[in-house]
Amino acid sequence: MNSGGFWRLFAHIQLLPVLENGEETTLVGGQAVMEGVMMRSPHSYCVAVRKPDGQIVTQESPLPRLSDRYPLFKLPVFRGLGILSHAMWLGMKALKFSADSAIETLTGKDNTEKGEKKKGTGSAAMVLQIVFSLAFMIGLYKFVPLYLATLAAGHFHSVSSRFAINMVDGTLRIAIFLGFMFLLSRMREMHRVFEYHGAEHKVVFNFESGQPVTVENAQRFVTWHPRCGTSFLVVVLIIAMIAYAFLPFDSFWAKFVARIALLPLIVGVSYEVIRFAAKRRSGLLSILTRPGLWLQRVTTQPPSNDQTEVAIYALERAMELEQAQGGVLVIA
Repeated sequence: MNSGGFWRLFAHIQLLPVLENGEETTLVGGQAVMEGVMMRSPHSYCVAVRKPDGQIVTQESPLPRLSDRYPLFKLPVFRGLGILSHAMWLGMKALKFSADSAIETLTGKDNTEKGEKKKGTGSAAMVLQIVFSLAFMIGLYKFVPLYLATLAAGHFHSVSSRFAINMVDGTLRIAIFLGFMFLLSRMREMHRVFEYHGAEHKVVFNFESGQPVTVENAQRFVTWHPRCGTSFLVVVLIIAMIAYAFLPFDSFWAKFVARIALLPLIVGVSYEVIRFAAKRRSGLLSILTRPGLWLQRVTTQPPSNDQTEVAIYALERAMELEQAQGGVLVIA
């Protein structure tokens, strides 16, 4: 993989939590990928990618629920961790397929042809990308804001208390996240991903409405959805800001390690908040999800009819596979 391909894939990996719908329910969900959409039902998924010649290629497979194999992930807090980890694993798999499809288009070769060594984003390259992306996210969202808040405490007495430092750290973390999302949205390729993200949401809304899933019907719906990964991440940032503010540590490194150690718990609690708010959209906790819906004005964009068609194709294939396994989709 050349340096351009490395950074291109890196940008997409940074967006995975934003683009992913991590809800393990009887409803459908999905994720935008390079020039396509991944759609999934409770026990199946399909990635559909459109090539420059207009052809739609797919990758589809049954998808066992993690909670069916490991009952621990049916418990509150733990289920959020299980669903998120499973969603990220599936998201990486879908992203790899779309990246390989893009490489095939550039090289003009089908990497799956018999007797030809597969060229694409191999396992080693993907592991390197994951490790690099994880280190980048920890540095950007954990180390940098805490370091800047600590520096500010040394210059301004008004933010020298433990509580004030942690609150400044949280505010900076949210500001960095919003700024990073804005910068990514300015990239032409990322803008197309956000359009496919919008197509995925419109098609999911269309399906949930009970109306026939068509391009014309889907285009009537909005692009922001309450179960989007964007909303989930915003809730994580808000809850983390509150939780970190009460940590009983003064040492920089103790605070830094505590932030990393508490992340799984914060993710699990955030999932429960999102789950509760989705069932009571007029309740107090639903206020926490509203900033995520506002941010989706950036991370989702109105799709073209062709992009919406790809999302519908992915949904139809996932549903066909679900029904072939005897599954039944219930619209809530």
